[in-house]
Amino acid sequence: MVVGRGNHRWALKRSKRGWMWNQFFLLEEYTGSDYQYVGKLHSDQDKGDGNLKYVLSGDGAGSLFLIDENSGDIHATKRLDREEKAYYTLRAQAVNKRTGRPVEPESQFVIKIHDINDNEPKFTKDTYIASVAEMSDVGTPVVQVTATDDDDATYGNSARVVYSILQGQPYFSVEPDTGIIRTALANMNRENKEKYQVVIQAKDMAGQIGGLSGTATVNITLTDVNDSPPRFPQGTYQFSTPESTEVGSPVGRIKANDADVGENAEVKYNIIGGDGVDMFDIMTDKDIQEGVITVKRPLDYERKKIYTIKVQAENTHLDPRFLLLGPFKDTATVKITVEDVDEPPVFERASYIMEVKEDASIGTLIGSVVAADPDATKSLVRYSIDRLTDLDRMFNIHSGNGSIITFKHLDRESFPWHNITVTATEINNPKQVGRVPVYIRILDINDNAPEFATFYETFVCENAKAGQRIQTVSAVDNDDPIGGHKFFFSLPAEASVNANFTVRDNKDNTAGILTRRSGFSRLERSTYLVPVVISDGGYPMQSSTSTLTIRVCTCDREGNMQSCNAEPLILPAGLSTGALVAILLCIIILLIIVMLFTALRRQKKKEPLIISKEDVRDNIVSYNDEGGGEEDTQAFDIGTLRNPEAIDDNKLRRDIIPETLFPSRRTAPTTDNADVRDFINQRLQENDTDPTAPPYDSLATYAYEGNGSIAESLSSLESSTTEGDQDYNYLSEWGPRFKKLADMYGGEDSDKDS
Repeated sequence: MVVGRGNHRWALKRSKRGWMWNQFFLLEEYTGSDYQYVGKLHSDQDKGDGNLKYVLSGDGAGSLFLIDENSGDIHATKRLDREEKAYYTLRAQAVNKRTGRPVEPESQFVIKIHDINDNEPKFTKDTYIASVAEMSDVGTPVVQVTATDDDDATYGNSARVVYSILQGQPYFSVEPDTGIIRTALANMNRENKEKYQVVIQAKDMAGQIGGLSGTATVNITLTDVNDSPPRFPQGTYQFSTPESTEVGSPVGRIKANDADVGENAEVKYNIIGGDGVDMFDIMTDKDIQEGVITVKRPLDYERKKIYTIKVQAENTHLDPRFLLLGPFKDTATVKITVEDVDEPPVFERASYIMEVKEDASIGTLIGSVVAADPDATKSLVRYSIDRLTDLDRMFNIHSGNGSIITFKHLDRESFPWHNITVTATEINNPKQVGRVPVYIRILDINDNAPEFATFYETFVCENAKAGQRIQTVSAVDNDDPIGGHKFFFSLPAEASVNANFTVRDNKDNTAGILTRRSGFSRLERSTYLVPVVISDGGYPMQSSTSTLTIRVCTCDREGNMQSCNAEPLILPAGLSTGALVAILLCIIILLIIVMLFTALRRQKKKEPLIISKEDVRDNIVSYNDEGGGEEDTQAFDIGTLRNPEAIDDNKLRRDIIPETLFPSRRTAPTTDNADVRDFINQRLQENDTDPTAPPYDSLATYAYEGNGSIAESLSSLESSTTEGDQDYNYLSEWGPRFKKLADMYGGEDSDKDS
């Protein structure tokens, strides 16, 4: 079997199988108009008589690759791309046309696509971003760029890439084989130029002419190092500030410029000299790297008007590699002028402490304060006391010389200290006021007598012996002597004669109360009053007499009190058992009388309102008998008077319980033109016979007015005629409820007639 391509022919070794295939080679990217010829297959069984045919199978057989079954020529129908598929594996067989049987076993061969340089190198990034420190040495690596080529690296130089720099010289260079970009210029300064743009080319075919190429952009930034010292733009600064500027307030700002950035530009400011070192301070504003000059101590125009300070600015982060470029600090001179302002008067002292005795008379001089105007004008001042600090007006001050005197009597025991504020006001400018605290201490004098320290409850046992101590007393004194208190205790001279008790001074500001005799009795005397004279050791000496109350008590053998009450002993001697029984009987009799009196009062309330017929007047009678109240809606229905036809059946009283229930009787309604007498008679009859009617003293308002009444008003106050002109006989016809009125008025007429 012989396989050939073009004018080249290869001899295949015979084997036991009959034939053996080698591989075919085919160039990619064929641009011809005809099918591309691949090669020719020929079997040694082919006699040229046309009995054999060649069959092709495998990758692309029948579509991408076609074979002439008679001649065995193989053609490629399409343009092939090695980057898509580098080789194709196919199988070939020679078959007898008549029988369809293979004359030799099937064999496999490969069609390998030969590469051509049809792909340019491509960088992994279109744009690279890199940085390198400024002032770097030559050859310092910056970044490495990488380009790849899809061509076959094993065939020719199509995929061999070489790097070169198109833009960025003379600052940077690139290694041709590795693509590492390095610095090419020494001492590149960021302050001069910070950003660089470098263009790198990658070319295949080892960079030869005709090779394909690609480019990439590399943006390189020089990072900062501390290679620039701070510098003041001017050597001298001038500021001015009023003398009233408060401590800590800013006076001015200065700044030393540093071309570096970030922490390399951080500057610290210090005052290193000048006559204002103690008066001013400087701090660093880290946000804008400025030095802020502030007031350190209060300024005084009259004392010094101009100050000079020397300020130093230095970097805080130094780079040892660039110390030779230093020094990394700078200095400047600052002159500060103090401006005069109208200041309030100033006292000679920050505070005053004065003393005065509490018995000082009104107008006594305590002390003086002095204030002066610190300004050049030396204005006169006027003194006064801030009355908010002296509400009781205990002191006064001379407005001209500042002398403080007492204005009221003082009492150390009430207020040992007085804290007042004295003001000094400029006469020319009253708005300028100075203040100073004045502390006045009230000195003590011996003006209070000592007295008992507390109230003593003292007792003596009936079986007490002479010379027995029954109480220890002490004293207190509101005064405050320098050497401390010293008290003396004694009995008054008049009480020492035939005294039952005596006082023994213990010489330690206490005294003991002792008995002078034995055998005390509660029956004879239950209480003793013992006067005790207490004197102090001051000058003038003060003394007082305090009375000690001593009760006589029953005690046990150990001297413990059992009872001090004398009444239980006296009561059995004055009252017997019979007397106590008599007292109880009297109390019972009094209770019975009270009960009878209460019963009589209740009975009186049920008597007739008017007992005497002679007592006939227009009286207002209070019955003191309550009805059913607001909730008694069934005592009387006012709607019945307004509409007589609307009488409810079987409506019972709720405020009383009737003994016998009678059915209520309905009365024929009265016509609107009926006489009021008939109307009232009809209502009275109903109430007299109705057991559920309201009580006799209930007020019944009928709210019905007739055409008139013969009797008109029953009141003599509203009557236009005398009693003799009236006829009251008809009252007897109104029923038992009006019997009293009928007897009163009708009876008088009978008396007159007789």
